[in-house]
Amino acid sequence: MSNRLLTELQHQYSPVNEEEVTKLWNEVRPTFTDKIIVLDDDPTGVQTVHGVSVYTDWEEETIELGFKEENQMFFILTNSRAFTEKETKTAHEHIAERVERIAQKLGRSYMIISRGDSTLRGHYPLETEVMKNTIEEHSSMKLDGEILLPFFKEGGRLTIENVHYVQYDQKLVPAGETEFAKDRTFGFASSHLGEWIEEKTEGAFKAEDVTYISLQSIRSLAVEEITKQLIDVTDFNKVVVNAIEEEDVRIFAIALIKAMNKGKRFMFRSAATWTKVIGNISSKPLLKRSDLIEQSVENGGLIIVGSHVQKTTEQLQELQSLTSITAIEFDCHLVLEKEQFRKEIERVKKEAESSVAAGETTVIFTKRERLDLGEGMKEEELKLSVEISDAVTSIVRHFAITPKYIIAKGGITSSDVGTKGLQVKRATVAGQIAPGVPVWKTGSESTFPAIPYIIFPGNVGTASTLKEIVIELEQ
Repeated sequence: MSNRLLTELQHQYSPVNEEEVTKLWNEVRPTFTDKIIVLDDDPTGVQTVHGVSVYTDWEEETIELGFKEENQMFFILTNSRAFTEKETKTAHEHIAERVERIAQKLGRSYMIISRGDSTLRGHYPLETEVMKNTIEEHSSMKLDGEILLPFFKEGGRLTIENVHYVQYDQKLVPAGETEFAKDRTFGFASSHLGEWIEEKTEGAFKAEDVTYISLQSIRSLAVEEITKQLIDVTDFNKVVVNAIEEEDVRIFAIALIKAMNKGKRFMFRSAATWTKVIGNISSKPLLKRSDLIEQSVENGGLIIVGSHVQKTTEQLQELQSLTSITAIEFDCHLVLEKEQFRKEIERVKKEAESSVAAGETTVIFTKRERLDLGEGMKEEELKLSVEISDAVTSIVRHFAITPKYIIAKGGITSSDVGTKGLQVKRATVAGQIAPGVPVWKTGSESTFPAIPYIIFPGNVGTASTLKEIVIELEQ
């Protein structure tokens, strides 16, 4: 399948009638009152929303707090992309059972969204399958189908003619031909989402049985036709939604709400755009330094770079071109030599504390080569990567100086820095500082209360985005 130019697409589909969509949305959206619970498999899923809570555990009382919030939607950070299959299964059983119990206690209907990676990595179909089975076991609810919606415009992830693409500049590359498809844990071959479903479910769900919501139907505002497609879905069959603009997702949401009002129930596996649209979250301008940092703060910022994807390495190189930045490489390969590793952690922490206290923004980055133990050593590599992550988060947790802000680069890195390093139990999403780059305001229980914590996904932005964010924060 050849690369496609984005500009070709702009002319291929008729534009959305935004006035008509707004009118339909304003009629239909108020009829949807379910509590929306978003399970985030890493902390980057809040990259389209603001003013919502993120909880970092799933104890029963935490979930009840979320249900009782005035907001219709709340997030639970599971960080399950860093889990083994067994850990993932256990976590999702617990969450689904507790959500169902609290919903019954409070007499509240709900929608669960499994927010996964827009480049299709993660524990799929395990997470949604486990939740479906658990919910059905503990209630009279039957889930008719599962909606797959990995579209995420800010990250350049578009679904066209049922094929999911990743944008590189003006080129669209089928997801199965990108570096993400070669992921050591969550790799895949198919770019066509029906075929991807068949691949991931090992043939339990066939590509030809999937319901496809086409861009033609969406752009012609064939809401009743799409609603009928959804009403016909049974036996937890899969629905693939094509989208190249946020408005496409809104049109689909109108049809979905109409189907739900007729009694249909679905599970969702989506990227971040779906949560914004169904949650009816307004668009907000990008955050500036003045929104986040008081002028009087003199300490430097602290940046932690863990992700190894090519884009992150390019962004790190660009960042290091700023002469005002102090860069410290953390030799994580010393994890194989315990005493050496302990000394390395201490060295990095002391050097970083010293430069942050001197007002210098400091980046700590892990060695850019992956630790490769060879064939058949996946589990051992995963254990070592957890040790490395624990080392990085311990630097943040025991950091003696309060940085003016913290940036963590990479999904798993940002989750561990947020929960283990900053020890956040509940944060509020302030908004985004760049497209697809969310900012938490940490809670009072945090290691550093009320500082901006910038969660920068490994696979988002251009080569200069990290540098541009730091320039904005340093002004």
